[in-house]
Amino acid sequence: MSPLADEVRIDPWSSAQSTDYSRIIDQFGLQAVDVSAISNPSMHHRRGIVFAHRDLDVVLAAQSRGLPFGVMTGLMPSGRMHLGHKMVIDQVRWFQQQGADVSIAVADLESNATRGVSLSEARKVALEEYVSNYAAMGLDPERTQVYFQSRRSVTQKLGFTLGKRTNLSEMEAIYGFSGDTNLAHVQAPLVQAGDILHPQLDEYGGLRPIVVPVGVDQDPHLRLTRGLASKSNWFNVSPAKNGGLVIGLSLQDDNAAALGIGADGRMDREYRKSLFERICAEVKELGFADFISNPKHGSIQVPSATTSDRASIRMRLLAIERSLGGIGLLQPSSTYHRFAVGLTGGKMSSSQPKSTIFLSDDEATLEKKIKRAFSGGQATVEEHRRLGGDPEMDVAYQYMMFFFEDDDDFLEQTAASYRSGEILAGEMKQLCLERATEWLSNHNEMKAQNAHLVDEFLAHDAR
Repeated sequence: MSPLADEVRIDPWSSAQSTDYSRIIDQFGLQAVDVSAISNPSMHHRRGIVFAHRDLDVVLAAQSRGLPFGVMTGLMPSGRMHLGHKMVIDQVRWFQQQGADVSIAVADLESNATRGVSLSEARKVALEEYVSNYAAMGLDPERTQVYFQSRRSVTQKLGFTLGKRTNLSEMEAIYGFSGDTNLAHVQAPLVQAGDILHPQLDEYGGLRPIVVPVGVDQDPHLRLTRGLASKSNWFNVSPAKNGGLVIGLSLQDDNAAALGIGADGRMDREYRKSLFERICAEVKELGFADFISNPKHGSIQVPSATTSDRASIRMRLLAIERSLGGIGLLQPSSTYHRFAVGLTGGKMSSSQPKSTIFLSDDEATLEKKIKRAFSGGQATVEEHRRLGGDPEMDVAYQYMMFFFEDDDDFLEQTAASYRSGEILAGEMKQLCLERATEWLSNHNEMKAQNAHLVDEFLAHDAR
């Protein structure tokens, strides 16, 4: 088999996705989540549901030092909120509890362009079907900003500005686009890049790490956005061949003068020297004393720095870039969660109501869906008692693990009893139903109680 045939495909719009998470980590250069490095890990971390990340350490370092950081997510206002959406908001709430501010994009422009939803209908769906549930799930309105793409033009402007740093070949490589791809699909990722990066702008919170929790199928958006941010940077930080880190200039058409290159292409030595002195002074404040500065070749080596120092050095350089007139964007961090299986055993999807539980389902509908859910049990009671069931295949067990049961010990014991045949498939569904019903009842109560808070979640430009 050829290497290409053996590759995993990740597509944000596909109905079929790979669940070979180890191969995904290897192929796309993700990092496995180290639970021991996370203080107060959530149940999604403890259970390996959030299994991989990019630069989560940058966010955790900011959190441990009491420095600002944010979390970014979005919603598509074209359908009802279901358990898959709840899992993302659970993660957003966890980051907020660790100190993050929250930005939430309502993708009303994308919804209008790709699904024909009017802007007024998108607003109605966003508020009634999503933000009202966010209020019930415990997000803090004072540290949450919900905005609409159609009303925040800076996201489109930023996406357009960064768009010149990519091309159709790269978009095809990342997304698998072809000649018959709808242009709205080509444009949408650039607007999403603007959504993800704009919270770093001064008027939306300032330069700080931003983390985006997503399903692994959304990684193409993060790869594109991280690449665009990196290509826009005026300074690079990379490992030096003989140890330490080296800071290098990234000369571009729009920054040559700011980095000491005149219109004639010659370097202003005095200006470049003063710029490098400023960089060394900034980095020195981080505790580094030795520098090997080479203004002529555009590099500064920091021999005592390690890879763990890259983030703090990069933040200083981005601040300098901004002071010189650049955008100064930090690559976004991201975390990746496993797919929650649909009730029928396939993918969970809003467009297939029988595949998921909606937060607006009543208890009778909830009961019917869980009792009809795909089972990991055997065909008969006798076979099940003898052979046992498979909790990894059983939707009722999986839903307790992903959504409804906080107690890790209970889940472990339940899985063991299911494998041994002590717990039957019907009993497993009943355990799930009891917990799901309790959760839904509490959620509906909180939704009614916090209905008056919905408008408080809206950013000033969304009211």
